[in-house]
Amino acid sequence: AGYQIKNGKMIHQETGKPLAFEILLFQKSFERVVLPFKQNLGKLGIDVSVRLVDSNQYVQRVRSFDFDMITQVLPQSDSPGNEQRDYWHSSNADVPGSRNFMGVSDPVIDELVNMVIQAPDREELVRRVHALDRVLLNGHYVIPHWHLRKDRVAYWNHLKRPANTPKNGIDLNNWWTER
Repeated sequence: AGYQIKNGKMIHQETGKPLAFEILLFQKSFERVVLPFKQNLGKLGIDVSVRLVDSNQYVQRVRSFDFDMITQVLPQSDSPGNEQRDYWHSSNADVPGSRNFMGVSDPVIDELVNMVIQAPDREELVRRVHALDRVLLNGHYVIPHWHLRKDRVAYWNHLKRPANTPKNGIDLNNWWTER
């Protein structure tokens, strides 16, 4: 809101400044993920720069929230709990080094996170996680880049694994060798 296209650029109506931001990366391999995103935003008049830094600088900048956008994995489990406080709770929004990378600070989300953590049973946990998910999706805090429904693993034929893969993916600790 408050922007309009002028000469192919997204310009803020009050300040006259173009909409621009930087994506911070520490691995060149992620350029293949963010460059198409940058190109698509360019078509909308949004100026995106991609900055590749070494891993030490990346860690320092992420820990101090010195970035506009990063590519990050937020690991989840089949039984969400305390980690949700790390990702979404206001108490971590300004804490250097926290995993609340987006700086989310919303009392509704705080309450939902607390309710998820305190769920008395599986059925209630699922209900509460769905409610949290709806609120987070509505906030547009994350832009999903990709998702693979399958694990890709290269392995030697002398390695054996269980016939049935667990629901949460391959567990290499359950593999063995028969030589």
